[in-house]
Amino acid sequence: MKRFLTFGEPMVMFTAQSEGDLAEQRVFHKFVAGAETNVATGMARLGYESYFASRVGDDSLGRFIKQALVKEGIHLNFVSTDTKWPTGFQLKSHTTHGDPEVEYFREFAAFRHIPQSGLDKMLKGMDHLHATGIPLALCENTRQYGFAMMKKARAAGLTISFDPNLRPNLWPSREEMIRVTNEAAIQADWFLPGIHEGEILTGLKEPEDMADFYLQKGVRLVIIKLGSAGAFFKARDGRLGMMAGVPNVKVVDTVGAGDGFAVGAISALLEGCSELEALQRGNAIGALAVQFPGDSDGLPTRPALMDYLHTVYAKIA
Repeated sequence: MKRFLTFGEPMVMFTAQSEGDLAEQRVFHKFVAGAETNVATGMARLGYESYFASRVGDDSLGRFIKQALVKEGIHLNFVSTDTKWPTGFQLKSHTTHGDPEVEYFREFAAFRHIPQSGLDKMLKGMDHLHATGIPLALCENTRQYGFAMMKKARAAGLTISFDPNLRPNLWPSREEMIRVTNEAAIQADWFLPGIHEGEILTGLKEPEDMADFYLQKGVRLVIIKLGSAGAFFKARDGRLGMMAGVPNVKVVDTVGAGDGFAVGAISALLEGCSELEALQRGNAIGALAVQFPGDSDGLPTRPALMDYLHTVYAKIA
């Protein structure tokens, strides 16, 4: 198995166990949250040597995150501890309809103070780097960290995937979000936006037009997530295709669906599968992810994934 590395801000998520205003809740369940930790977890469950680079506070929440990731088999060689700044967290409401209410407590978090030294050492021996747009949005330090990581990964010969994971509330302006995210996207080999993200970033409506926007700037493969409809791809050589989504999925929580898709697509591509197989695997893991309340609870082991793929796509066929 190839060595996989990602980086980002891990947070502790406290999810209410009953519906209603967050202010009225008394019982919460504690999870590890973060797009990058979700992807690292998914890759580890599929058997990859999964590494995570980050920074947490010297506190109980930081210890909880590290313990949880170690249990998943994720290597924490590059997770440092900050003795001054604490670990970020979030509160999330419970709802069976519509989007949940989420409150973030992260402006003070340790990850914003992650040092930019040692990146060459982290990348040595790695095969693939996965990046998201979230570190680019948090502050100038994490933005420079993200760009430096991608630049050095490119120089070291790693393949790079990039998921924009747009969070407009984290950016000073929509214009800056679009400019910086697109600067990062064209550093990647594989770009994985959602259809609505693609519309925001390019101003275009059709998936193929969005793909061409990035392919003409040097990206090798663009995969566009279409939600329940499935996913579309176009490669630099002009090949393109679409894979239908998994039907009749019982949705419990949509958070983590895109991260699950990334796990499926990236792992398949790293294993030499075709683009359509990558889309199929991405759709399947995304569908599994939304059937559970935690961000990463539904991410499968390899045997579970193979069983699910055989079941759902046999039914479609």
